Amino acid sequence: MIPARHGPLAKAIRMSSEANKAVIRRVNTEAFAGGSLAAFKELVAADFINRTAPPGTPNGPETLWNTFQNILRPALSQLSVEIHDQVAEDDKVTTRKTFSGVHTGVLMGIEPTGRSVSIDVIDIVRIRDGQYAEHWGINTLPLVLAELRKA
Repeated sequence: MIPARHGPLAKAIRMSSEANKAVIRRVNTEAFAGGSLAAFKELVAADFINRTAPPGTPNGPETLWNTFQNILRPALSQLSVEIHDQVAEDDKVTTRKTFSGVHTGVLMGIEPTGRSVSIDVIDIVRIRDGQYAEHWGINTLPLVLAELRKA
C-alpha cells in the first residue's frame, strides 16, 4: 500500500520526519561542533549503538562523545558542521555533512599543521523518542589523516 501524499496521515509523517531531522541538526551543531554535554545527554539515548564502530571496540554513547570531545574538538579549532542534505523515512535520517576546522592540536598522533581541514560524512541515524538510537556512517577522516601526514 502506498501512503497518501495528502491528508492527516501524510501530514503526521512529514511532521515526524521534520522533527527527526531537527534532532540530527541539534546533535551535530550543539553537541558535536558546540561541545554541549547537556545537549548530548538530552539527544543521545543511553543505549545508543554505533553500528560503524570497529569490531571489538566500544560502540555506546560514551565513545561517540569521546570522538568529538577528546579527539576532534581539541585538535580542530573553530570546529563547525555544515549540513548539506537530509532525507528522512520512518525513524531513520540520512545526512550528508562536513565538519571543518583548523588543525591546531594533535590529531590522532599528527602534530598541528595549521591547515584547514574538512571531514565529509554521510550517516544514517535511527531516532527513537527524539534521541539518537543507532548510527551507521562513512567519512573521509582516513583521507584527511593521510593528507595531514604528508604536510
